[in-house]
Amino acid sequence: MAQDPQPTAEYEADVVITGLGPVGLLAAILLGRKGYTVDAVERWHTQYGRPRAVTFDHEIARVLGLVGINAEDDPGIEHHGDHYYWVNKDYEILLEPDWISFEANGFHNRYWFNQPDLERRLMAIAGTLPNVRIHMGREAVAFEQDEAGVTLTAREVKKDVFVTPVEFAEGGEVARIRAKYAIGSDGANSFIRRSVGLELTDLGFLFTWLIIDTRPHEYPHYFTAHFQVCDPERPTTVVPGGPGRRRWEFMVRPGEDPKAFGSTENVWRLLEPWGIRPDNAELERAAVTNFEAKYLEKWYQGRAFLVGDAAHLMPPFAGEGMCAGFRDVVNLIWRLDLLLKGQAGERLIEDWSNERRESAKYYIDFSVELGRVICIADPAEAAARDERMKAEYAETSKRGPLPTHDVRLGEGTWIAEDPLAGVTSLQSRVVCGGRTGRFDDAVGRYDWFLLSRVGTEADLDEGRRRTLESFGGRSLGVGPEGSGADLIDLEGKYLAYFAEHGVDHILLRPDFTVAFTAKGAPELAERFDRIALSVLSAATVAA
Repeated sequence: MAQDPQPTAEYEADVVITGLGPVGLLAAILLGRKGYTVDAVERWHTQYGRPRAVTFDHEIARVLGLVGINAEDDPGIEHHGDHYYWVNKDYEILLEPDWISFEANGFHNRYWFNQPDLERRLMAIAGTLPNVRIHMGREAVAFEQDEAGVTLTAREVKKDVFVTPVEFAEGGEVARIRAKYAIGSDGANSFIRRSVGLELTDLGFLFTWLIIDTRPHEYPHYFTAHFQVCDPERPTTVVPGGPGRRRWEFMVRPGEDPKAFGSTENVWRLLEPWGIRPDNAELERAAVTNFEAKYLEKWYQGRAFLVGDAAHLMPPFAGEGMCAGFRDVVNLIWRLDLLLKGQAGERLIEDWSNERRESAKYYIDFSVELGRVICIADPAEAAARDERMKAEYAETSKRGPLPTHDVRLGEGTWIAEDPLAGVTSLQSRVVCGGRTGRFDDAVGRYDWFLLSRVGTEADLDEGRRRTLESFGGRSLGVGPEGSGADLIDLEGKYLAYFAEHGVDHILLRPDFTVAFTAKGAPELAERFDRIALSVLSAATVAA
């Protein structure tokens, strides 16, 4: 058996990250901004310059604000303000999900972007952080952990060779990185996941599709900006691909040769009916890929945490794959911060694993359900589906597009019996400390906030206030203009929330999740103490 290569360079860090797609880059930036040293390893020497993800939802629009990207006015991001229809082969409407409206957090339901552009921007941000070291062109080849930390060994690969398996550079660097914790954001074939012995649960969903990304010379417009054609002859998805780009997805039918179906000649044949030809468009990517549904039951092992595709895979029909990875990271990093400070224990990470698993499973199940409707190739079965869905649409369309809804986390660091908790929080325009804007812009991001209806601030006693501050929290009274409150509710949405639900207090987590609501001092004290014990070690709370 070949011996492990001897290291030629050694590094020490608080956290080592493998895989620098958007999910790994977000983790590196958030940790770096908190002052931690990060070594981030990516197998390719240059970032992969082809589109993959093209869309994100309102929650991720808010997450991008953490790194200074405003989805509402950023030139690299677009919202089409148009209907999203599912139609049958005759273009009769079967379903209309709501991709037009604003959500309670102040962002549109759906945005479109070019993943390579976003990755370049995130890489540039990470590059401004002197405590974040980026190791491009390094393939992880060994991973070990003990009670004190983890050790990752990574070998230099040949330059700019986007092939698997990679070829190692003769005489290239062999880096040994010692860190306190590891984050595996290294994709569906995660080396970290395999190294720690975790296996994905396979739901048995498998369909093969051809994904085509184009850059038309003149942007093509159809009857709506984004739609799903549920044609049993060829199920097809037509969506934007970010500014100036268009994406098509075509299902590979049973019996068809995927390789031949994905040939350049066939790609242009499929696009020709849509008015897209080699003389009026650039072909950026054409890839035949399997749509699968898998997830981890446990998202960590010891000091190693799995995020993104390393922890879950879902069909793209709901556009939530990358979104789930971003949620994994923003839910993890504030916990890892407390762990690195010695204020929390493994329970906080176990809560993260449970919360994220159930949330991701919801989107996986939802995506599979959509796929089972879309991927019908039998004409008789498709005809029965069409009649059922047309009848349902005739009723539901009277109330407008089908609204999105909040997805609750799995049980964890929030009060499960509180029906308002475990979901993303609202956001509106406020004034705080002389700053005016959305809550995140005026008050701050990635911290704990206890919002109390003006006049009830004293419900939080001094001891609990100190505890809140010990894990980075702030308490703010909320009132209308002229009330002298810490937070002036310009649109009245927070005050309306208090009144509608009969509560006085909302505790918001750093990942924008409602930890609990409470009415009066006794309920606030009881629920706050439960969250504090979940967040901090018992010794820290007692102190």
